[in-house]
Amino acid sequence: MIDSLKKTMLAGIGAAVITKEKVETALSDLVDQGKVSAADAKEIARKMADDGRAEFEQISDQLNTKIKTLVANFNAETRERIDALEKRVTKLEQNGAKRSTTSKKS
Repeated sequence: MIDSLKKTMLAGIGAAVITKEKVETALSDLVDQGKVSAADAKEIARKMADDGRAEFEQISDQLNTKIKTLVANFNAETRERIDALEKRVTKLEQNGAKRSTTSKKS
């Protein structure tokens, strides 16, 4: 599960790098064509980077929250299963002790 999360995160980072390169290329083309000034292109790039960083942090926080919830649920389910098994073992031990006592008396 952790590996698939890592792969997903790395894929997202890879997509972000590719997107950044495409944005830079597109802005450079617009500057070359005279449709956008170099200063405007830098401002657009900065704004996009800031927005992307904020979105990444928000998604990262949401992902961390979900992972913590999944782990907590998994731990709770595991604890419940362990508790149930401990009760079964205790009951089996008690039944075994009763049988052992009964067979010694016979």
